[in-house]
Amino acid sequence: MTHDTTSKRARSEIARAAADHAEAFASGGGAKALIGFDGFVDSIIHLVAQRSSMELDDFERLATIPAFATRVGMAAGKSANIEMVVREQRFGGNGPLMAGAMGRLGVGVTYIGAVGQEDAPETLSPIYEPFAARCERVIPIAAPGYTDALEFEDGKLMLGKPQNIQGVTWERLKETVGLEAIAGYCRGAAVLGVVNWVMMGGVEGIWRGLMEDVLARMDEADRPRVFIDLCDPAKRTDEDVSRALGVIRDLNGVAPVTLGLNLAESQRIATVAGASPFDDSHNSGLGHAVTETAESIRATLGLDTVVVHPREGAAAARADESAWFEGPFTREPKLSTGAGDHFNGGFAFGQAAGMALDECLACGTGVSGAYVRDAESPSCERLVEFLRDLPAPA
Repeated sequence: MTHDTTSKRARSEIARAAADHAEAFASGGGAKALIGFDGFVDSIIHLVAQRSSMELDDFERLATIPAFATRVGMAAGKSANIEMVVREQRFGGNGPLMAGAMGRLGVGVTYIGAVGQEDAPETLSPIYEPFAARCERVIPIAAPGYTDALEFEDGKLMLGKPQNIQGVTWERLKETVGLEAIAGYCRGAAVLGVVNWVMMGGVEGIWRGLMEDVLARMDEADRPRVFIDLCDPAKRTDEDVSRALGVIRDLNGVAPVTLGLNLAESQRIATVAGASPFDDSHNSGLGHAVTETAESIRATLGLDTVVVHPREGAAAARADESAWFEGPFTREPKLSTGAGDHFNGGFAFGQAAGMALDECLACGTGVSGAYVRDAESPSCERLVEFLRDLPAPA
C-alpha cells in the first residue's frame, strides 16, 4: 500500500520546511559523515558534429545520444574519427562527489579513498585539493581512476577506466588507516556512505569488514546510518547483483541501510530481487509508479529505506511511510555529470539533519537541481534559497 506523504503537504510547503530545517541544522554546528572509497578524475567532454573553423569552440555539437549513436552506426564496416573537446577536467568519483556535496552543505566529512597521486598514492592528488577544502579530513589510499564523461542534452555516457581503484580493499584500509581510526570515524558519524560497488571489486569486502569489525562492535546508539549506491549495475551479472544484495541485507541487520537507485538501476534490482519493477502503464502518474517500485524493493530486501530518483523527481520508502517529491527538473543543465551523486549527498544531508522523508527528497532534488543549474555544488545558503523559491520543472 502506498503511503504518499505528498498528498498531505504541498510541494512548496515541503520545500520550505526542508529549507527551514537545513538552515537551523547548519547554524547548530552540522553533523559528521564518513564517506568512501573510490575516486576518479573526470574529463567533461563535448563531441564535435561539424567544425566551422579550428578555433576551439567554433563547432556544432553532437547534441544528443541518438545523434552520437547514428554517427557511430554509420562507421560500421568503415571507420570514424570523432573529435572530443574537453570542456573541463575536475575531481570526480561517486564518493568524492557525494562527499563534496555534503561538505559544501556544512557536514564535517571524513573521506577515505582513491584520491592520491599516481606515484605517491597516500599523498593527495592536486586535482583533489578543492575537494579536500570542503572536508574535515581526506585520507588518500590509492590513485584515482579516470572517466571520459561524454555530455549530451539528453543524458551522458561515462567511459570509465577503473584499474587504479581495484587496490581499495578492506585489508588496504586496515593497513593504511587502521581499524581503530576507522571505528572512531564511524562512531562520530551520522552517515556512513559506501558507493560504487559496480566498479570496485573490494566493496563487498569493505561492507563485510565494516559490518563485522566495526559496526557490530559499537553500541547501537553510536552506529551511523549507512548509505549505499551501487552505481549502475548493468554490466554486472545477476549472480553478482544477488550476492551484493545479500550482503546489504546482512548489513541492514546491524545498522539501518538506505539504498539509493536511479530509475534504470531500480528496474534491474527489482528484477534480480523478485520485487515489482517500475510500471507506469496504469496511468496513475509517474510519482505513484516510482513510489510503488521503491516500496516493493524495500519490502523485498527488508531494508530500512529505499530511494528511487528518476530525472523528474524522487520517491522513498520506509516500513511505515513513503513519499514522492516532484523535482526542479531542467532540460538545459549547465552540467549533468554528478547530478545523481549530488542527489545522494542532499538526501543523506536531510537524513543526518533528522528531516521527514519528503523533506529529505526535497533536499536531494534541491541539491542536484542547484548543481546542474550552477555547475557547482551548492552551499547550505544556496540550497535554502533554492528550496524557498523552488523552480517548477522545465
